[in-house]
Amino acid sequence: MAVDWGLDGHVTVVTGASRGLGEAAVRAMVAEGARAVAAARSADALAALADELGDAVAAVPCDMRDRAAVATLVDEAMARFGRLDSVVNNAGIAPASKFVDQPDDVFDEVLAVNLAAPAALARRAASHWIDIGQPGSVVNVASTSALKGKPTLAAYSASKGGLLRLTEALAGEWARYDIRVNVIAPGAFETDAQSAVLGDPDTLTARLRKIPVRRMGQPDELGPLVCYLASEASGFVTGACFVIDGGEVSKL
Repeated sequence: MAVDWGLDGHVTVVTGASRGLGEAAVRAMVAEGARAVAAARSADALAALADELGDAVAAVPCDMRDRAAVATLVDEAMARFGRLDSVVNNAGIAPASKFVDQPDDVFDEVLAVNLAAPAALARRAASHWIDIGQPGSVVNVASTSALKGKPTLAAYSASKGGLLRLTEALAGEWARYDIRVNVIAPGAFETDAQSAVLGDPDTLTARLRKIPVRRMGQPDELGPLVCYLASEASGFVTGACFVIDGGEVSKL
């Protein structure tokens, strides 16, 4: 049964939009009538997405390590589409290594991309909405690593755990302005981030044993949840964490 999320005319900013879950979020929202500022470092991939989806997508190359540049994505939405209704903080990096061997600059970069950038974009969007008296929605994309830290992913786990706590804090702070802040915690999805696992049959078999449904998620399975959280259908939902992982966390 089809669901109309009421996103006609809705404008969103999606980071990490050039591939994987971010691209899926853009496609899902555009399919529902929304327009999107698609941001990522990969200019070529963004341009290809915009060419495919047409005028509903504005491709904006952006380095998530630059908090000032990330904050200007709100201005890009206003300049290109005349309004902003939601932001989807999806961009993230997850370098894996033993923590004792990891250089400080790697840890700092992970925190910059995965935590500081979402905070900067959310703050700028909220300031805009508060100034004009408009409701808004922030959708943060964390990870099941936010719920339980994972070996060799200390920086990633710390950053996503911080994003979860940031979501809760901002939800309480901004609820009075009708600005909702929620977080999604995806498990293993078939994206480039899982290429090493997907490319090794033995590793993949071992990985799937940890997932009760015995498969990874497909990126387009995340899209409807993003649409729901961005839309007015979730008007009474804020400060919530939605786990979408095939049951993996439930058996830990």
